[in-house]
Amino acid sequence: MNQPADFEIPEARPAVLTVRQRRARQTRLWVLAFLAMVAVAAGLAYCQFWLWRPLGKGPAGPKIPRDLFERPWTNRPVLLVGLGDSITAGFGVSASHSFFNRLVENPEDEWPDMKGICLAAVLPNLRAVNLAVAGSTSLDHLDQIGKRLERQDPAVFGIVVMTTGGNDLIHNYGRTPPQEGAMYGATLQKALPWIEAFEKRLERMITMIEDRFPGGCHIFVGDIYDPTDGVGDASSAGLPPWPDGLKILAAYNDAIRAVASRRRNVHVVPLHAAFLGHGIHCVQFWRKHYRPEDPTYWYGQNLEDPSDRGYDAIRRLFLIEIIKAAEAMFSGTSNAYSHSPAR
Repeated sequence: MNQPADFEIPEARPAVLTVRQRRARQTRLWVLAFLAMVAVAAGLAYCQFWLWRPLGKGPAGPKIPRDLFERPWTNRPVLLVGLGDSITAGFGVSASHSFFNRLVENPEDEWPDMKGICLAAVLPNLRAVNLAVAGSTSLDHLDQIGKRLERQDPAVFGIVVMTTGGNDLIHNYGRTPPQEGAMYGATLQKALPWIEAFEKRLERMITMIEDRFPGGCHIFVGDIYDPTDGVGDASSAGLPPWPDGLKILAAYNDAIRAVASRRRNVHVVPLHAAFLGHGIHCVQFWRKHYRPEDPTYWYGQNLEDPSDRGYDAIRRLFLIEIIKAAEAMFSGTSNAYSHSPAR
């Protein structure tokens, strides 16, 4: 269609924003930017306080007095025996870094503060055998002692280190209905008979160990630690919820302490107290057991076994209890340990 010669198309005029419209647009942009920053900060905070669990570097656990290792405690033959589950077996770390082997002798890459601090330095006639088996429960440990721990010559003194009961609690991670030896998810009421049976079983283990050492022995049993740092939310670590988990854990530890209280030669190693604040909530500064001096994770990827630094700490905790008992173990023997260790 032809247009008249004098027809003109009007020019499009650019839209002109009012001052109010410009301010509204700027406000929306600032709000969006602020919300984006909040989302990023929230994401980083969630990762920092709920997902990231720093392992840390360097030594872990209490310091050990060096002067107590400057001369032999005894010349008597001593057999160090490891019994129990994966903690004593050293699952997850190199053999030289297991707590048992570090008790015996220092690894080549030992921390400077621990060089020369080991049982081989003070027990010149020391032998060691580790009978612990990863994945075993307290029900297995009766057989472990009965079938594998040989009766010793009366001249031999025994030092026995043991971790038991932890797998009774955490197996089978809620995948099967709770039962004795695999009670994850049980109510306290259902677990009461199993807890009572555990205490009796531990008593029997102690008696069997003593029978294997006619020359005497001292037994050091680690209590059971809590990877949830006293919160009880195993679901935060990917496991099913367990409302009565902490109550049953406490009852098992009470059983360990009850057995030890009835025998002068049985000692509880306080793993539970030492590991609080080094579990899945280790970086959460608002928690009761937060450790500002070392807010790091002492467990491995499987949640139930220690990390390399965790094993270092366990070695130190066992060694402290052995030091405390050294005078009782070796007083009256040739070249005996003759001064009381710090308590």
